[in-house]
Order: sequence, then structure tokens, then C-alpha cells
Amino acid sequence: MGSLKFEPPQENNSADMSGPLDLVEFRRQGHMMVDFIADYYQKIEKHPVLSQVQPGYLKERLPESAPYNPEPIETILQDVQNHIVPGLTHWQSPNHFAYFPATISTAGFLGEMLTTGFNVVGFNWIASPAATELETIVMDWLGDMLKLPTSFLFSGNGGGVLQGTTCEAIVCTMAAARDQMLSQIGRENIGKLVVYGSDQTHSTLQKASQIVGIHPKNFRAIETTKSTSFALSPEVLKSTVCSDIEAGLVPLFLCATIGTTAVTAVDPLGPLCDVAKEHGMWVHVDAAYAGSACICPEFRPFIDGVEGADSFSLNPHKWLFANLDCCCLWVKNPSALVSSLSTNPEYLRNKATDSKQVVDYKDWQIALSRRFRAIKLWLVLRSYGVNNLRNFIRSDVKMATFFEGLVEMDKRFEVVVPRKFSLVCFRVSPSAISKANYPTANYEKCVNEVNCKLLEAINGSGRVFMTHAVVGGIYVLRCAIGTTLTEEKHVAMAWKVVQEHAAAILHPPCIN
Repeated sequence: MGSLKFEPPQENNSADMSGPLDLVEFRRQGHMMVDFIADYYQKIEKHPVLSQVQPGYLKERLPESAPYNPEPIETILQDVQNHIVPGLTHWQSPNHFAYFPATISTAGFLGEMLTTGFNVVGFNWIASPAATELETIVMDWLGDMLKLPTSFLFSGNGGGVLQGTTCEAIVCTMAAARDQMLSQIGRENIGKLVVYGSDQTHSTLQKASQIVGIHPKNFRAIETTKSTSFALSPEVLKSTVCSDIEAGLVPLFLCATIGTTAVTAVDPLGPLCDVAKEHGMWVHVDAAYAGSACICPEFRPFIDGVEGADSFSLNPHKWLFANLDCCCLWVKNPSALVSSLSTNPEYLRNKATDSKQVVDYKDWQIALSRRFRAIKLWLVLRSYGVNNLRNFIRSDVKMATFFEGLVEMDKRFEVVVPRKFSLVCFRVSPSAISKANYPTANYEKCVNEVNCKLLEAINGSGRVFMTHAVVGGIYVLRCAIGTTLTEEKHVAMAWKVVQEHAAAILHPPCIN
């Protein structure tokens, strides 16, 4: 009896079969992709900044299953243009003033190309020595630009690592703080650990607390007030900590912020670190947005007192042209991270690691695998240099000052919180809203509703995109300036859009 033979059916491909990395096609298609992206940027202002599609739009446009046979790149790019681009909110539009900027640059693009092109998985030194060693170098470079204490640098006894996001940075440092504390008080007492921030601290702090096992009742978001420009008060922190200690709890972790998300409040680092150290707490400084500005000597005083902290992070993808994702984390005591995050399976053992003379970044982060992000940051720092990077930031601050001046000249509006960097928080002033048109006992609620309507109208126009915050019960519009392509003419246009829609809301036309 003969052996059974399975012969797969003959495929009738619509395109020639080629390997997944055909270098001839790579060159051809790579040029097409660069042209496509360049054309996108050239025409980006023609698109509504905020996507106008409805939920589920894409499912109606695309097939229900993947193609059985290959499709040409020309067809795919045409579908990107027809179906994907309409569903984008255009973060790189010069008229994008929402959230915080997500800067981009030629050097950032090229760095991403190299990162993707090499596609190394640099979890330890031996997996790609250049990836690890370049990261240690650029982290010290940027730390030196910020004038961080040498205790945070590899040239001292500390060191830096490139994470993806601030949330990852806080999870890693909080895990290190947790394990240090539990080694003293016993792991069974994890339910006593308390984490502190302000009500303006980014929600990543609460997420990190949940991830590392802090009891939800032991998360403290301390109230801030307009009188302190919504910065965390050292006196209130101390009072809160003392109350927790009296209740038998254990203070663990404080997150101080330089440039909060809502209004760019700056927490006073020195006094806060003094309170924290008095009670043995780990202090992390989150400078995700505003930290980049501190490469400028005139902004560096905002991080005075950082020498009292245990860790410090900022995101060059926000305001330092490194493209998403790129979060820099420095720690004074790298061994605390390694102790909490390291695993050493046999298949990763090697002589370099055993020598204790190299950094294995897998032990400084949550994941095992990691991208070669350092080459992107290296290209940015080399391509523009410290002086130009400072001037780019100064230009954004100058445009924000310009916008702030326009707001202040129009008596219908007010700046709610003093501007510190390139974010302007403003609203229609209560004095501009006629109580006759909004008869209610809760007038402040009506003021908030008017400003909410104004923001909806602005964003609905498609010409500008801004976001909002609510601080101290006040609804504010946020104009965040810093998108790479934004110029003063775009800022002036944005203000014109604000004025036009405010006029329509405050003085609606009479209908006969």
C-alpha cells in the first residue's frame, strides 16, 4: 500500500510571490512611503483637525476578512488616503492645540527608521551592546543638559533608562519603593502602604498604585486651590501624612509634578521632598511635559529641589522632537529597580551579565523586550544641538505669551491660571455673560456651560482643536502650543476662531 501524499491546492496569486524583505521592493516602496508622508504634511492644514467620523465608520468601509492574495502597495496607500486619513485626529496639524503637543521632527523620523531597520531586541547588553551603551550615554547627555545632580547619572551612582510612557516609569519606581518598604515592615503589611499626589497629579499615578497592589483606600489625591495656582501644598501634605501615621498606615510614595496636565501647575519640590524624607517616602518627579523646557536656563529653577527626589522622568516625545514613544527615567538607586524587576532565566545567562560590568535594561522596565529608542534620541540631540532645541522651546513659549496677550486684551475673556510654559488656560469671563439670559441660582454652573458650548463650537468647526479642564470647579479652555509646524499665524487664527464662536454664543442673532 503506497504512502499517502498531501498536495496543497495550487494558488493563483494576483501578484508575484516575493520574500517578506525584498530589498528591491523595499527601496521602491520606501520611497513611495516617504513621498506619501511628505505629501500628507504638505496638505495637513486642509483636513479638519478633529476627525469628523462617527463610531464604527471604518468597519463599513473595509472588507470583513484579510485578503487571501497579496495586494499592491499602491492600492493599500490609496485606501490609507481614502479611509484611514479621514479617521485621524491630526495631532501634527499646526492648528492642534489640544492636550499637550506630540512633537515630531526629521531627526525623529530618521531615528525611527533606524530603530525599525535594525529591529534589535536589546533586553540585555549582549543582545546588542551598542543599543545598551548608547542609551547610557544619551541619558547622561540629557541629564547634563537638565543639570540634574550627578547622583542621577551613570557618571555618578545613578542612571537613566528609556521607557515608553510616564505610566511605565511610575509603575517601575513605585514597585521599587514598595519592595524596599516591605523588606522593612514585612510583605504582609502591603495593605498599610499609602501613595500621595495632588488632585492635579496625572491619573497614571492612580493606575500605577492599582497595578503594584496599593489598597484603593490608601491613594491620596490631596486637594489644591487657586490661591496656590493648584500646586501641592507641603503643609497639607504633612498634615495628611501625619494623620495616616496616626491611623497606623505607612507613607510610601509621593509624586510631585512639574507642569500638571490641567493647568501646568508646578509643585514645590524642595519643601515637598523635605516632608517626604522626614517619613522615609520615595519621591518621584513627573515632568512629562514641562521637563523638556528645563534645558533652558530660564526654566531650570522650576526643578530646583530635585536633588531631594529619588527618581525623575520627562517625555521627549512631548516637547523635544523625539516622536512617540520616548520617556526618560532617571533614578538615584538603580539597584532598587533591578531588585524589584529582574528575572534571570538560564537561557539569558551570559558572561557579560555575570561579570556585573554591564547594564541589562530588561531589569529596569516592565517588559523583557525593548526597542532601540536611544538611537532616535541620539539623532535628535545631534541633529539640532542644545542651542536650537532651547530656541524651539522658547519660540513656543513666545507664541503662548502672544496668545495670552490676545486673551487679556479682550474684556470678555480671562486667563484663569498664570501661564508658566506654553499652555494658556482661559475662559469666557463671568462678567461677559448676561445673568438675564441665564436665570439660575447657580450662576457659576451657567458660566461653565457657556464655556463648554464655546469649546464644542470651536472644535466642531474643524479649524482648531482645543481641550478643557475643570479646576476648582472652574471649566477652562486649554490652548496648548507646541506642535512642530505651528507658527504665530496659526495662533492668531485660533484666537479669531475663539472670538467668532464666543460672539455667536454670547450675542445670538435675533429671530423675527
